[in-house]
Amino acid sequence: MTIVTRRAALGALPLLAAPVALRAQPAWPSRPIRLVVPFQAGGATDVTARVLAERLGAMLGQPMIVDNRAGAGGNIGADLVAKSDPDGHTILMATIGTATINQFLYSRMPFKQEDLASIALVSMVGNGIIVNPEVRATTLAELIALAKRDPGGMNYGTPGNGTSGHLSGEYLKTRAGIDLQHVPFRGTGGLVPELLAGRVQVAVDNLPAYLPHVTAGRLRLLAVTSRERWFSVPQTPTVAESGIEGFEAVAWFGMQAPARTPRPIIERLSAAVVEAIAEPAMQAKLREVGSQPRPMGPADFDRFIAAENEKWREVVRVSGARLD
Repeated sequence: MTIVTRRAALGALPLLAAPVALRAQPAWPSRPIRLVVPFQAGGATDVTARVLAERLGAMLGQPMIVDNRAGAGGNIGADLVAKSDPDGHTILMATIGTATINQFLYSRMPFKQEDLASIALVSMVGNGIIVNPEVRATTLAELIALAKRDPGGMNYGTPGNGTSGHLSGEYLKTRAGIDLQHVPFRGTGGLVPELLAGRVQVAVDNLPAYLPHVTAGRLRLLAVTSRERWFSVPQTPTVAESGIEGFEAVAWFGMQAPARTPRPIIERLSAAVVEAIAEPAMQAKLREVGSQPRPMGPADFDRFIAAENEKWREVVRVSGARLD
């Protein structure tokens, strides 16, 4: 007869308990996933998020619900996610502002970069220099000339402090030697009507929300901030082509989760994002809203963010922009 000692029995407990513990782990996702967009509805961040959320919800078997939490250049929404339960049910549609620029621009941040874990880079979006048709400029060079004749007499709107539009505008001011008064909004949705009404003369912002108005002649697109001409408006010159050599400032969107989110959830989410963006139908939808697909997994996304940190730290320093 085999006698099992008390010590042997206790030693076997972890092995016996392991399958039970595994079975006790709740399935993920077990309820709808909240995708926090740190800007108002209607802007490029929101539009890109909604295109992605619809497909990911179908792939993961639970709805992905977009939750707009605008304010403080995206910091409010990003902070909400950073402090959420790390269970994979609250994730962030990260932007160049929340993931890189804001930490250099704001003297006090409500969260740290290490409070958020990279899931995937999704896409890139070109910024545009857009004016109300009442502005007597049909080229960027003409706009710069107008601004130099009236220092501080013109304003430019952006979707918020710390956004790529804001820093692109400040970088433009520094490189062109002009003075434009910055008017920050709580997202593109608030800026577009003011630009259309002429209360804001110039906008520096992600292109997608403006293109229908540009096509209809209600707004005028003077230049794009990307290194090369943007795929959706190939007839529009870049800022560099317009006389400011080497100018480049492209916005991008990715997904992040609270830092302590279990790695298997991060990996599954990342794989779903990369798989979704590889689909021709998804690529077409993203390009339709002016977003260039650029899928990248967690490790590559981390390296990408590190490189962006170096770039935007210098841009903030050169521009002198600071926010309290």
